[in-house]
Amino acid sequence: MQARFRSIWAQLPSKLQDALFPYAGNDDFPAMFTAEQAESVKKACGFDDNTLAIALLPLAAACSLAPISHFNVGAIARGASGNLYFGANMEFTNVPLQQTIHAEQCAITHAWLRGEKKLVSITVNYSPCGHCRQFMNELNSGTQLEIHLPKQEPLTLGDYLPDSFGPNDLGITTLLMDPVNHGYQIETPDELVLTALGAANRSHAPYSNSYSGIALLGKDGKIYPGRYAENAAFNPSLPPLQAALILMNISGGDCLAIERAVLVEGKNSDLSQKSATQSTLAVLGCSKFEYHTF
Repeated sequence: MQARFRSIWAQLPSKLQDALFPYAGNDDFPAMFTAEQAESVKKACGFDDNTLAIALLPLAAACSLAPISHFNVGAIARGASGNLYFGANMEFTNVPLQQTIHAEQCAITHAWLRGEKKLVSITVNYSPCGHCRQFMNELNSGTQLEIHLPKQEPLTLGDYLPDSFGPNDLGITTLLMDPVNHGYQIETPDELVLTALGAANRSHAPYSNSYSGIALLGKDGKIYPGRYAENAAFNPSLPPLQAALILMNISGGDCLAIERAVLVEGKNSDLSQKSATQSTLAVLGCSKFEYHTF
């Protein structure tokens, strides 16, 4: 079992421990449960979807990186597929607070990077802040997305965000988590560059058309892609580096052990991720940064 889960694990009910252990008891647990695994756990524990998601929040919060706030937030995103995806807040010292990742953003992006096409609900242990409500409003789930909190009846995003402003107000019809492929190409045999390009081709940037993607090579030898997720309100947009760091951390990797990073974006884009990405990577201890354009 991954070390970050051990102290929390002991606090779970024994029946839940027994049901989860075949899936979460090994070091390569990907911080998600497939629909089939979730059904197995629900059956063993007598849970419904919402009860299981709430029961998993302590494990999700154990994935938090909170060296600044020391406030651990966990989130569970449930996909239309039935899969469950962990999320947690992530903070980084010696960089601006704008680089912070909220737990809801983490769970959503985790699901998106795993190939989920639509979310049904978000379960979180604290009420979503305005930043996260706006970020969720970019999803193709719309304001019908259910939001669940412990000891509270579920509400929809529309309840949390009345009179919302979002992509529909700007005539945008391709929403976050809709499948896209922008079709850009770079001639290279380099796997990391091609992974970053693939991420850029699936990025969501309908307002600026500034598509971008990144690929991180961890010192564990694994590659972690990240895609840009733009927002109608601009400021809640999630940079591609943050998306890759989400996948790295949530998968059990070390965000301070990045061997090499490749950022790919359009050379004629209206905005660039280059400087912010390079400076944040330097703080994280990664000196091998490469930049490519299409």
